[in-house]
Amino acid sequence: MKFIVSSTYLLKQLQILGGVINNNNTLPILDNFLFELKKDELTVSASDLETTMSAKLKVESDSEGAIAVPARLLLETLKTFPEQPLTFVVEDNNTIELSSNHGKYALAYANGDEFPNAVELSDPSSTIIQGDVLAMAISKTIFASGNDDLRPVMSGVFFQFSTEGLTFVATDAHKLVKYSREDVTASQAAEFIMPKKPLNLLKGILAGSETDVLIEYNDSNAKFIFEDTELVCRLIDGKYPNYEAVIPKENPNKLVIDRSQFLSSVRRVSIFSNKTTHQVRLKIAGAELNISAEDIDYSNKAEERLTCSYQGDDMQIGFNSRFLTEMLNNLNANEVQLEMSLPNRAGILTPVDGLDEGEKITMLVMPVMLNS
Repeated sequence: MKFIVSSTYLLKQLQILGGVINNNNTLPILDNFLFELKKDELTVSASDLETTMSAKLKVESDSEGAIAVPARLLLETLKTFPEQPLTFVVEDNNTIELSSNHGKYALAYANGDEFPNAVELSDPSSTIIQGDVLAMAISKTIFASGNDDLRPVMSGVFFQFSTEGLTFVATDAHKLVKYSREDVTASQAAEFIMPKKPLNLLKGILAGSETDVLIEYNDSNAKFIFEDTELVCRLIDGKYPNYEAVIPKENPNKLVIDRSQFLSSVRRVSIFSNKTTHQVRLKIAGAELNISAEDIDYSNKAEERLTCSYQGDDMQIGFNSRFLTEMLNNLNANEVQLEMSLPNRAGILTPVDGLDEGEKITMLVMPVMLNS
């Protein structure tokens, strides 16, 4: 088995696939890339058993074979090469020899048959979505998903496909984000919960990409196919909470404010907040928003006044400043609207502008109780 490939082209593909590999694998074979050669096409795969990703590369070769190559060793070697053709030759003594312009390097390889096979999806449903739309949906929601191992369904992003549009939801019970697109639809209704790791990989690869992504899914797995890459992952098992029930429908108090001003203000004031609750207090009266925080234990306090446009009764409500900051950071709008009903009911944050046609985003943040 022998092939020739460009060093930078190979490195670029392997760095993407390397994101799948865990630092501490239970099976030693998972520390490797699987190389499957069929004439001038090399398929490289990486897996952690839950997620498997593979990419097809064009190489110069007329041989065939499959071997597993140590991932970290190969990546570290490739990073040091300037652009040049590299020749890989499998030797009889269970090593693969890599020849560059300046030298030769031998890596011990494992048998390709030991590498776990990617799951084949039986009878999948499918939908097609543009790469950057999917990347946008992931980045707008993934930050709100939870990290609680006891509630695995909340540690992922809920995909809800229908003939009317696509909806993506993430929540950790303190904050919730619902992102929907009406300009992209699926041929039939479906819903599933995607784990974070494959989503982060997809987000990194697809940001700004205009390639179409084919998503195939059944009850237990999902597969994303684009260009020469495939990613298959196991879905999170369980029923997603009824998020619509949590979103308050009647919110008579509406505040509209400049997003970056609001964000800077919350950031500054929160430095003075209590280090366990991170509580900031919003006090709204007329066209004035008063943002304050206090850490009674250390006699630290801060207060800022901003002008805003407000319709509703004067009110005071407390929020965790970290959640507010995260949400405001994840919106591209110039102005945002915060809708509230009562100090103990969730606030709803939406962008006033900056959305594409057919794009909708709703963020919900639970209040923290104010100690008067």
